[in-house]
Amino acid sequence: MKPSARPATEWIVEQVLGFTEAQLANLPKSQLLQMLLWTREQLVEERHGHQAAEARLQETLAQQARERQQAMQREIHRTVNQPSSKKPEWDKGAPARRKRRRKRRGRPGAGNRAKPEPDVRYENPLLECPRCGTNLSDRPVLQTPSRIVEDIAPPPAKTVVSQEVQQRKWCPRCQRIVSSQSPRALPKSDIGLHASVLIVYLWVVLSISLPGIVAYLRTYFRLVVSTAGISRMMIRIGAILEPVHEEIRQDLKEGAMIFADETGWRIRGVLWWLWIFANPRSAYYWPDRQRGSPVVEKILGTVFSGVLITDAWCAYQDILCIKQTCMAHIFRKVRKFRDTYPQYGSLLSFYRRLRRIVEDGERLKKRRRELDAEVFQRRVNRLEDRLESLLAWRNPNAVLKTVIDKVRRQKDYILTFVRFEGVPKTNNFGEYIIKRGILKRKVSGGSTSAQGAMAYARLQSVAMTCHLRGLSFRDYLLQCLKHSIKTGNALLLAEYQQLITQTEKEAA
Repeated sequence: MKPSARPATEWIVEQVLGFTEAQLANLPKSQLLQMLLWTREQLVEERHGHQAAEARLQETLAQQARERQQAMQREIHRTVNQPSSKKPEWDKGAPARRKRRRKRRGRPGAGNRAKPEPDVRYENPLLECPRCGTNLSDRPVLQTPSRIVEDIAPPPAKTVVSQEVQQRKWCPRCQRIVSSQSPRALPKSDIGLHASVLIVYLWVVLSISLPGIVAYLRTYFRLVVSTAGISRMMIRIGAILEPVHEEIRQDLKEGAMIFADETGWRIRGVLWWLWIFANPRSAYYWPDRQRGSPVVEKILGTVFSGVLITDAWCAYQDILCIKQTCMAHIFRKVRKFRDTYPQYGSLLSFYRRLRRIVEDGERLKKRRRELDAEVFQRRVNRLEDRLESLLAWRNPNAVLKTVIDKVRRQKDYILTFVRFEGVPKTNNFGEYIIKRGILKRKVSGGSTSAQGAMAYARLQSVAMTCHLRGLSFRDYLLQCLKHSIKTGNALLLAEYQQLITQTEKEAA
């Protein structure tokens, strides 16, 4: 078989697979060389194609691994702020400590407070046997044991309906007609002050929804109100308490320490944020569309002279102050990475060393008064050097590097609780304050208007501040509304505390 006039390469492609061994032996060397060269080119191209495909496969697998790792880290960030138990974060994973055996105490509730002195005395005569019905009226009394019983007044058979008659007179000084005001209800309101205070208490302190309040008042007190009427009432009382809300904010700014946190809030389904700023004597709630630093600057300004304890959210970084990051959040995040990647023993080692540094800082803080100031500062510096050495981990894997970067961003705020007396290492107090808002959101789903959200924030601020200061929120709100009716201004908390002090002195 002779090759045709076509190019040799095409002829080789068409004929080489059909050649027999004898035909190949009769071919000229030039044609055999062309066949060999073509075969080598095909093998080289095939090898290059395999290498390119393998490279693409490796890149695809690496990209998928990166995406899986990013998805796992997003899941960690999404669930890291959800505590799994009531055990403190810095104690989770710690070795169990042997508890000392203590003397057995009485049952829970055995130490109840003493009952107050009775206001009234009731005699319960025994006229017949409660078991068999025998007449015992002529039998002598053997013993007269007594007990103290506390109860509340029964609900009224009907609401107290009053007709408020107002007088109008000409004031020669003001040169206008003025009217008298009723001390039993807000102007132009058909709900009395006592009912209004009860509704606020149910809505704010007990976190009952508006339909629940309507049902409770109708079935228990026989007072018929509507949810729209209650909503308008809350907005109106919230507006009256605006100066008190501002008073609480100023008190926070003048304090030595502030706990801050934020949680989601809904207004007609749109995501807002409920912020809290609190210290041991005041709590300030604020609803806002944003979750950024402008809100912090609006509430606290750009400079705060005290210590700010937060959960490391970036919105708090712009304010100039001393900061303490919540170590419970950091430990929870590191432990989440550790549990997600158990194959990396370095994560466990990093977690243990970081926890040991914080525990040593806690022990050093307790011994602060026993040590000289210079010795104490030297040991604090040693703790900081240990933390710096921990963050300089040699050759960390990609996951550990992510964890170290997160901790390094909070490096300057981890040991603040050691340097400053009275500063805790967690934001647990802020979490406690914001739980009221979380409970309200779960029950009511948020607010239907921005005015309603602001009313809730103001009322909750006053209620929580009264709770922290040991004041009666019900009594304060009643006195504040009466003061507003009389003077047109709200009764500030400082003025109310002065009234209480004056009354106690007069009573003594």
